[in-house]
Amino acid sequence: MAAETQTMTPARAQSRAAYVMAPYLMIAPGLILACFIILYPFYALINTSLREVNRFGMIRDLNNFENFTEVFSDPLFHAAIWRSVIWTGSVVGGTLLISVVTALILHRQFYGRAIARVIVMLPWSVSLSLLAVVWRWALNAESGLLNHSLMQMGILDAPVVWLGNGTIAFTVEIFIGILVSIPFTTTILLGGLSAMPQDIYEAATMEGATPWHKFRTITMPLMRPFVNIAVVLNMINVFNSFPIIWILTEGGPANSTDILVTYLYKIAFKYGKLGEASVVSLLMVVFLLICSIIYLRLISREQTYGS
Repeated sequence: MAAETQTMTPARAQSRAAYVMAPYLMIAPGLILACFIILYPFYALINTSLREVNRFGMIRDLNNFENFTEVFSDPLFHAAIWRSVIWTGSVVGGTLLISVVTALILHRQFYGRAIARVIVMLPWSVSLSLLAVVWRWALNAESGLLNHSLMQMGILDAPVVWLGNGTIAFTVEIFIGILVSIPFTTTILLGGLSAMPQDIYEAATMEGATPWHKFRTITMPLMRPFVNIAVVLNMINVFNSFPIIWILTEGGPANSTDILVTYLYKIAFKYGKLGEASVVSLLMVVFLLICSIIYLRLISREQTYGS
C-alpha cells in the first residue's frame, strides 16, 4: 500500500481526492440551506428571549433575563407544564395500548380485513383541525350529537356541558387525542408485525406454546424497535399538537386546559409578550430536540442490530 501511494501520479492522486470529496460537494448546497433554515431561527429565538420586545415586535436592549424570570414565576406556566406532561403521557400511553390490540387484530386473517384496515386508517387522511371542529359541534351542550344520542338511549337525563368544566373538557380532549393518533401508530405496528418471521411462531406452536406465551416471549421482543419509534414520534406530535385543545376550548375555561403550545400562543399573539413567548418556544425546542436525538439513536441502534 505504501509503495502504491509513493508511485501514485499527481493526476491520479487528484482524481482520487475528487472522488472522495464528490459526495460532500453534492450535499453541500442542501446542507447549507438546511442549516440556515434551522440555525437562523434558533439564533433569533435565543436573541429575542434575552431582550426586551414591545407589542409591535421591536427588539430592544438586553433585559438581564427578565423574560425568563417572568415566565418561571408565572403559575400558569407551571400549570401548563404539568398539564402538558399529563396530556402527552395519557395520549401516547392510551394510543399505544389500543394500537397494539388493533394491530394484532388487523394482522390476523379474516374476511373483510382489507376493509377493516381502510376504516382504521381513514381518519389519518382527514385534517386534524376539521376533526376538532366536528367534535366541537358534537360536544355542544345544547345541540350536540353526543348529548342527543346519550339522552335518546336513556344514559343521560339532562345535557352535559362537556366543554364547560376544565376536568371534563381536558379528559375529553385526551380521549380525542388518542382517537386521532391510533391510525398512525397502528400503521407502524402493522409494518412491524408484517416483517416478523413466521417460522418462529410455527416452531413455538409445535413446542406447545400458548398464544399469550408467544405474544409475551416472541411478539413483544421483536416489536420493541417499532414500539420505541412509535412512542418517540407520538411524543413529538402530541406534545406539539395545537388544533384539538385550541379549537375545542382555546385553553379554557379559565386556562384550565392550557398546555405549553396553547399557553405560548396566548402570550405571544393575545397578550403580545413576544420576549416571554420566545422563552417558552426555546424550552419547547429543547424538549423536541431531545426527543429527536432519542429517535435518531433508536433508528441507528436498530440499523446496527439489523445488519
